[in-house]
Amino acid sequence: MTGPVRPTGVMADTGGMTPPAPHQPDQHAHGQPGHVHDEACAAAHGELALPADPRRLVLVFVSPVAQEMAALADRLGWPVTVVDPDPARLDAEPVPYVRTATSVAQARLDAGCDVVVCDHERPELGDVLAEALAAPTRWVGVMGSLRHTAPHVAALRERGLDDSRIARVHRPIGLDIGSRTPPEIAIATVAGLLADRNGRPGGSFPTP
Repeated sequence: MTGPVRPTGVMADTGGMTPPAPHQPDQHAHGQPGHVHDEACAAAHGELALPADPRRLVLVFVSPVAQEMAALADRLGWPVTVVDPDPARLDAEPVPYVRTATSVAQARLDAGCDVVVCDHERPELGDVLAEALAAPTRWVGVMGSLRHTAPHVAALRERGLDDSRIARVHRPIGLDIGSRTPPEIAIATVAGLLADRNGRPGGSFPTP
């Protein structure tokens, strides 16, 4: 036998629960009538090329993190120079997308440069940092964990730099996202520099 036929127009039994309301699109979302298509929106959708960032990123010492940072910075349109006093390292571990130099002087640091030292265990650490601090560099940072003593402090004191100049060196650097691998460290460092360049704190957005 066939079961009873449900009358047309009668809603199914929901067990006393109110059926969910149909989804309503956000009227302010992209493509909706209430959306305001401003410059920020156009840039986010790749429809507007923003002015080139005049600042340069200078990575000191070839390393896996330097290679990852160079690739990210290139995607952001940042000019990149990699400095390593050892030409053999530049040849053995070429970093794509960048200019290379064997001294800080060759990098021609100026007030538009962000300098990131990517290996705090190299014996040339003190010399390259002293040169970077002698230039009108905008920002100088050294990679390293707070769990370890900062070797650059003693190295710079040995070269006669006072505490006020040493304090210009940022360490640790980047955003605290729990990064451990070279790609993760590169993301954290580049994101921190981007936040600094944009005058933002670099934390999470507040929950509405």
